[in-house]
Amino acid sequence: SALVVKDRDLSGALAMLARPPALVVTDSQAFAQVAQDTPASVPLTSFSILFARFQGDLASFVEGALAIGSLRAGDRVLVAEACTHHPIQDDIGTVKIPRWLTRSVGAELAFSFTRGRDLPADLAAFKLVIHCGACMWNRREMLARQEQCRAAGVPVTNYGLAIAHSLGIFERALGPFPEALALYRAARPRA
Repeated sequence: SALVVKDRDLSGALAMLARPPALVVTDSQAFAQVAQDTPASVPLTSFSILFARFQGDLASFVEGALAIGSLRAGDRVLVAEACTHHPIQDDIGTVKIPRWLTRSVGAELAFSFTRGRDLPADLAAFKLVIHCGACMWNRREMLARQEQCRAAGVPVTNYGLAIAHSLGIFERALGPFPEALALYRAARPRA
């Protein structure tokens, strides 16, 4: 059975259940609040991370997210969306992700944005590409986009993974995907 609730109603809904859910899936924009309200024993991820696995190569996106830790002031970051919709106030791609990433890195970054099928000709100028879930594309199209980045030598990650990393809940968000979590743990920089 699936239960759909607003993020503000999650605590109450979890309290009413006879047993914990097998998985909580959130919109990546609500990650911080949902992670706080969901018991640590309950697996948690986001719609965007599910799409990273469904539409693309999750392992490659996880590796791309590791590049966030090496970003420095002034580094160029491309935020890419498959859709051509117009951004709204407090838009996830043009406002929220840059804000979370800047806060996480602790320095101002140089963000560029693209929508639709075209990427900038000189991808190598970027230190990181952060891509939407590509829900309007098929898997072949998303894998081709990942390959474009790989060929240019630029790490690429996904909105949900970038958000989870920026908010400090990356391992928890990867919990439902043991292979991806193991890859991250093996590749992450040691303190």
